[in-house]
Amino acid sequence: MEMRDLEVHFDLRSSALARLLGSAGETVKAVDGVNVLLRRGEVLGLVGESGSGKTTLGRALLGLVRPTSGQIRYGADDLASLPQRRLRVLRRRLQMVFQDPHAALNPTMDLRTAIGHPLRIHGLVSSRAEARDRVIDALERVGLTPAHQFLDKLPAELSGGQKQRAVIARAIICGPELLVADEPISMLDMSVRAKILELMLDLKRELDLTYVYITHDLATAKFFCDRVAIMYLGRVVELGPTEEIFADPKHPYTRALLGAVPDPDPERRVPRDLPRGEIPDAAAPPHGCSFHPRCPLAFEPCGWEARDLRAMFERRWTRLGEDVFANEQPLVAALDDVKVGDGTARIRVPSNRQVSELAGLMEEAQAETPDDPLWRGVVGVETDDDTVVVRFHEGSDPGLLRSGGVDVACHLHDPRLRPEGAERRG
Repeated sequence: MEMRDLEVHFDLRSSALARLLGSAGETVKAVDGVNVLLRRGEVLGLVGESGSGKTTLGRALLGLVRPTSGQIRYGADDLASLPQRRLRVLRRRLQMVFQDPHAALNPTMDLRTAIGHPLRIHGLVSSRAEARDRVIDALERVGLTPAHQFLDKLPAELSGGQKQRAVIARAIICGPELLVADEPISMLDMSVRAKILELMLDLKRELDLTYVYITHDLATAKFFCDRVAIMYLGRVVELGPTEEIFADPKHPYTRALLGAVPDPDPERRVPRDLPRGEIPDAAAPPHGCSFHPRCPLAFEPCGWEARDLRAMFERRWTRLGEDVFANEQPLVAALDDVKVGDGTARIRVPSNRQVSELAGLMEEAQAETPDDPLWRGVVGVETDDDTVVVRFHEGSDPGLLRSGGVDVACHLHDPRLRPEGAERRG
């Protein structure tokens, strides 16, 4: 299966007046230009924070979410453009294991009915006896034994681990080739998580399955996956063999994720270079590299803009307190009206005196924090009548580049752009 320039966008609701005037609302780019080749028999992990687009990408692979553009090549078919009638036939070979086993099973269906339902939908059995035998075989494969004792049980009579085993049994009963597992152990007790992962590995060997494993848990990804795709704001920022990514992460975001893994030894102090701030709004992603506002290694071409300047002042006020905020906020308030994504921030203030005050404030902030990555992206600060003009270096969106044995979307690994000392800083 191959994803080519795959995009899944969701339109946010706009007001009735905006629709009447023909104005378009905001768009969330949940998946934004993903190119990944999924090989037969492998386990591909999709790893990232909440909101990175992992689940949307997994659902798009099965046709549960319609792509906005791009292709999903599966044999001779493009799943992104197939009509529902043909997708339904393919769903025998493409199945999903959902995150919450409690919600994935109909509470009024016993396991005999719930697990055997796909057989009836796809017309794979000719009698109730044959269906019962297939259900028993699926239950035994997932470790719900003796199987006949589980046939008439309702989901409420099962533990969390047993429910997830039943969900997996339903997913494999039609003989699929691909399973998309959306955080299949996150809702389970710690005592049963490893058992479910071991079960999935056993099924992979027995049934020749291919997995897409969606998770934010790096420990299970390291144990379970052959390759890992690190996702951030709808994009794959690093892709490669699990062992290599964990041993030598290339992207600053991947390093931050690994640095956030808790250490079980309370006596050991591990240096952590965690990303600052929060994940940006997916409806208005940052210009250039989407990770640059949080990246400690960002430099000139990463895509600086006016809102990065605003974020710098907010960090300053957090550090210096309320009095400084009260004095400086009126000067900086004009930044809220500056166009997002523009390479030049033109900040209009009410008087010439305030122009010089704002320019001086920026010089003071730069002198206090000269190592802030923002200043690497500022070409210069000028004044023009009632306007302060901040010019940024031209930014660009990094594509996946080969670096060692992995693909990484980061300007630090582009030999045409890499700054002096980047290897040392990285």
